[in-house]
Amino acid sequence: MYELGIVNTKIDRPDPDDVAALSQYGSATIHEAMGRVGLMQPYMRPAYAGAKLCGPAVTALLQPADNWMMHVVAEQITDGDVVVAACTTESDAGFFGDLLATSFRARGGVGLVIDGGVRDVADLEHMDFPVFAKAIHARGTVKETLGSVNVPVTCAGAVVNPGDVVVGDADGVVVVPREKVADVVEAAKVREAKEAGVRERLAAGELGLDVYGMRDKLAAKGLQYR
Repeated sequence: MYELGIVNTKIDRPDPDDVAALSQYGSATIHEAMGRVGLMQPYMRPAYAGAKLCGPAVTALLQPADNWMMHVVAEQITDGDVVVAACTTESDAGFFGDLLATSFRARGGVGLVIDGGVRDVADLEHMDFPVFAKAIHARGTVKETLGSVNVPVTCAGAVVNPGDVVVGDADGVVVVPREKVADVVEAAKVREAKEAGVRERLAAGELGLDVYGMRDKLAAKGLQYR
């Protein structure tokens, strides 16, 4: 049950060096390194080609077609933060545009992830302010009903706590729990090194059947060559 009308002004953030290290890896690598968890739903897409983000989450819980809490959350942003906005129920209204992006950036914000709509996409691209959203929609919003700021939210199927790190790129958006960032960096490093070796073997002409040792399992399943 969501608690409404709350602004938590103090949250724990991970070590900035760990966040910077995590930013070197893509969402797919991070997802795999965590044990294939943490992804938001695939409808969360970059608002423009090439948008990428990585940073600790400051969260906003919105009411449908009401962006009041987007203005409230701006006050809680510090350098490097990503705003993660969820809604109490589905809404694809245009909660966010270039004016709020200007405000977020002035506070040190480096992006937005929102399970709702955004607009002014050409301006966002011109600003190079990365946004990942459920929809692009010009529909306006009101400022009438309280939500909350810096509370746990469920955004596009993923639970996000304030201070968790969100990473977004062309493959999607993944959430890394704050207390696991350093461990995930190490796991991602190991995975990338392993993939580099596999890539070399595939480029040399080896088949995935042999690189991954699939033949015995396929035979056990009954695969026959004729």
